[in-house]
Amino acid sequence: MDWSHALSAVLVLWLLMEFVQVFRVRRALRRRQMLLPVFGLFGRLSRIANQRILRQRRGRKRLLDTLKAFREVAAALPDALLVLDRENRVLWFNSNATRFLGLQKPTQLERPLFEKLRVPQAEEWLASGRIHEPLLDVASPVDPSLRLSWRHVPFRRELSLLVVRDISNLMRLEQVRRDFVANVSHELRTPLTVINGYLDAFDPEELADFAPMFTQMRSQSQRMVQIVEDLLTLSRLDAQDPATDEYMLMAPLLQQLQADAAGLSRGQHEIILIDELAMDLVGNAKDLRSAFSNLVSNAVRYTAAGGNILLRWSWHEDGAAFCVQDSGYGIPAQHLPRLTERFYRVSSSRSRDSGGTGLGLAIVNHVLIAHQAKLGVESTVGVGSKFCCVFPRERLRYRDAGI
Repeated sequence: MDWSHALSAVLVLWLLMEFVQVFRVRRALRRRQMLLPVFGLFGRLSRIANQRILRQRRGRKRLLDTLKAFREVAAALPDALLVLDRENRVLWFNSNATRFLGLQKPTQLERPLFEKLRVPQAEEWLASGRIHEPLLDVASPVDPSLRLSWRHVPFRRELSLLVVRDISNLMRLEQVRRDFVANVSHELRTPLTVINGYLDAFDPEELADFAPMFTQMRSQSQRMVQIVEDLLTLSRLDAQDPATDEYMLMAPLLQQLQADAAGLSRGQHEIILIDELAMDLVGNAKDLRSAFSNLVSNAVRYTAAGGNILLRWSWHEDGAAFCVQDSGYGIPAQHLPRLTERFYRVSSSRSRDSGGTGLGLAIVNHVLIAHQAKLGVESTVGVGSKFCCVFPRERLRYRDAGI
């Protein structure tokens, strides 16, 4: 009996020690503390727990180091960065957001971006859903001399990154370029007018030996006048405010464009008009008429005699489209992305022979951007080209309903 009592006491003591070790392991795991060496049944368990705690500590340290590096990088960037949720609440922003937009921590964290920030243009842009295109040239609410661009970048289902960049220097350079082009174009107007006047005073028939020379001089002088006029048009478009809202009747405009195309063609092309949309446009009538005329005249210039030109006003998945389709030479695919650049030509000799200035599509693109529209181009060499001005639904009105 004495041995049995002694064995029972040892067993109870051993179980009590193991229970204490279990308690120590449980408490250490809960607190994520390293365990002192444990022997017995739980010795291996304590070593595994210690290894796991070490890995967690190293992982946490790496995560903290990465987060610290991210914050340092975000602070070093010249742009303002803001993390927004789906309701446009500010979850985080860097120091440049304070400099550019005047945001303050912690009062504006977890709050709607435009609760205290007064930038109506940016607020409308963010609410409109047209965030795939950056918002350019917006005055800073802190310093109006700062000109900002806004870009919205979704990066998770419920989160997005707002990047606000200082483009003040870029806008100043752009203004210098605009002023230079406008001033030079304006100054060239007078001497070109004088030169044309003198050239018109000569009769080539009286100077038969010099007739080809005078004909070429007159042609090139008139081409220079057209270039100057197009440059002045672009300068005016650059300088003017956003498009004014005028009600623009499409039916008479389409008929006028068909008549202009027929006059320019002089019977060498078949001009077809299809008006299948009972809608009119809201916008700057003068600028839109100029853009449409540019597309029509280009189609006539770059389509050989005997070809056909189709003018169509129809529905589009984004709203409505005015399309000009020709059976002309066509444009190689590598040139399509650059067609709206100023003075860019697919074929310099063909453009000069047809009287083109290389500015027509730049004017068209500028007018469309001012009307929240876009230019679509499809072309196949030897088959022809199709240029479409696509307007959003907000620019459309039912005929006779919006006057």
